[in-house]
Amino acid sequence: MLHNSPYLTLSLLIMVPAIAVVATVVSRRYRQISRRIQGSMGSVTGTVEEAVGANREVRIYGGQAHEAGRFDEVTRHTRRLNLKIAATNAASSSTVQLVAALALAALVFLGTRSTVLDNAMTPGVFFAVLTAMGAMLPSLKRLTNVQSNIQRGMSAAEDLFEIIDLPPEADRGARVLDRTKGDLRFEDVQLVYPRNDFPALRGVDLHCAPGTVTALVGRSGSGKSSLVSLLPRFNAPSSGRIVLDGENYEDYTLASLRRQIAWVGQSVVLFDDTVANNIAYGELAGASEAEIVAAAEAANAMEFIARMPKGIHTHIGESGNMLSGGQRQRIAIARAILKNAPILVLDEATSALDTESERLIQQALQQLMRHRTTLVIAHRLSTIEGADQIAVMEQGRIVERGTHAELLAMGGHYAALHRMQFHDQSPAGD
Repeated sequence: MLHNSPYLTLSLLIMVPAIAVVATVVSRRYRQISRRIQGSMGSVTGTVEEAVGANREVRIYGGQAHEAGRFDEVTRHTRRLNLKIAATNAASSSTVQLVAALALAALVFLGTRSTVLDNAMTPGVFFAVLTAMGAMLPSLKRLTNVQSNIQRGMSAAEDLFEIIDLPPEADRGARVLDRTKGDLRFEDVQLVYPRNDFPALRGVDLHCAPGTVTALVGRSGSGKSSLVSLLPRFNAPSSGRIVLDGENYEDYTLASLRRQIAWVGQSVVLFDDTVANNIAYGELAGASEAEIVAAAEAANAMEFIARMPKGIHTHIGESGNMLSGGQRQRIAIARAILKNAPILVLDEATSALDTESERLIQQALQQLMRHRTTLVIAHRLSTIEGADQIAVMEQGRIVERGTHAELLAMGGHYAALHRMQFHDQSPAGD
């Protein structure tokens, strides 16, 4: 175009500022709406996941209409946002076409003026420039669609990069811990969660001697789980320190520290894989089949694994949904047994078991806890009567410490919890 007629080509520059303004305005609007669409899609997914996951509660309590209303509300909101995207796309496309049409009209007007025609403007040159202009129109129309896709992608990328840019777990340790003796001390440990100014732990002092069992009891929210979560450095103490084998546990590398800990929580996490791969998970993947079977037998899990179609090679479904709660708990205990770590954390490890299975698991755990430093969180006091020491927690503090017999004799918080569970009457009242 510029080669054929610089005069007519320069006349088309009237499009440039107009299209630049349209692209800028449309880009900003696309970005704003796309961000809101990202959030609304998360709401749609969350609403569906909640309704499907809680389908029993929904049916029992007649919540179908309520959940349908919630889903209708979030989908209508998402639909409105998508309609705004479509309206913006249509408006920007028509605006670009209008600007192009005006530029084309200006080209025709300028090219047909008598002064231009008198200066050797041939029909061939005029139609060459006009044809080139017409060929540009489809690309200009597609410009708005490209903006839509780019801004949607950038909105999604913002959320993605926000996660990618999060700092990794802090690991300032330099010493590699081969196998700990299990001498564990909490020294004036305090913990305040970042999003909550309320302290979860307030000056906890506790010594767990090697090979002993320490039970943590107390009401819900007293800080028991917060305290044990500090051991694998899921959280860092706000103040105070934790000493392992005479050294600050932050001096050890994170990987070597976590190799010293086996964990069985009240919320069992299993993967969509075989029984064997769930027991020999992660760094335990090199275990032999005989070792896996031995761990399952010790956890009293082989009695149901043996009835499965492929034994330990049977797939258990997503989150282990083909197993009962007690069976999932026993798989988790077998995983801890196979790890053979010197520190053992049991966070309500027998909470999902029936009485018979609990008795058998308690026997297996007694074998497992030998020569290991064990921290047990329990609400059923009958499961921790044989602990070497029992620490009673209240509002983030240890308010009592001693053996089962010593704490009963004190007649304090532990004795009150014991009476509450076993419906005992005080001797004086009898």
